[in-house]
Amino acid sequence: MAYVPGAALLAALVVGCSAGTGTDGSAADSRPGGPTASPAAPAGKYRTLPDPCRSVAHSTLKDLLPGVAELPEDQQEKAYAGTASVTYDTDRRVGCTWKAEAPDSSRSLSLDFERVVSYDTSVSDDDRADEVYGKKEAAAHLPSSASDSPSDSPSGSTPSDEETDGETDGKSGDGATGATEDLQPRVLDDLGDAAFLDDLLIKAGSTAQHRTVSVVFRTSNVIVTVQYTEQPALSTEIPDSKELQEKAQALARKLVDKFGE
Repeated sequence: MAYVPGAALLAALVVGCSAGTGTDGSAADSRPGGPTASPAAPAGKYRTLPDPCRSVAHSTLKDLLPGVAELPEDQQEKAYAGTASVTYDTDRRVGCTWKAEAPDSSRSLSLDFERVVSYDTSVSDDDRADEVYGKKEAAAHLPSSASDSPSDSPSGSTPSDEETDGETDGKSGDGATGATEDLQPRVLDDLGDAAFLDDLLIKAGSTAQHRTVSVVFRTSNVIVTVQYTEQPALSTEIPDSKELQEKAQALARKLVDKFGE
């Protein structure tokens, strides 16, 4: 029997093992059906947010806030500039508010832009934004049908020290009543990727009633909230739901176009 030195035998064993397994594990990884890395979900369309205080033209603000036109010119510029909301991350959330006083009523407008980012690689930014939007719509408690009564379908949240007057009665500015389906809080078609309108009439004690119309819409991974409020000077007057809704929706559509630029 041939004599094989110990060193030579050890070298032969090492060569044999290396040929069978591969020093970098490439042989095992190359087999069909091996594990593969899943691609990350796509990021949202928007990586930044526009300045909300510069997102509304002066001509639009003049229409929404008629009291501004009665101010001295230097005060008009300040009123049209708006007041930026205090946020801690302007890449994720920004806002702006405008207010104006007129002899017959006071009006205010606020914008909120929220950019949603998903930190789950299996969920896209758009899908995460859709979840956030869905929670906002659910919280508004929109009527499911025209037959819903005001007491059965509350509209939005109301501060505990204020009494909500049934909003879905479709009351108009001249005090006429009568349920009008197209003035009820509702989902809006053809506004961004998804949208809804809420309309809340509130009376606080013996003061004038004020109405706030909110339009919330999603475009890709950004959620925009428009709030337009009017409070008449006289407590006997009721803000016109139709006017406020039309103006709030018109502004929301302009903002959709602005995000699309």
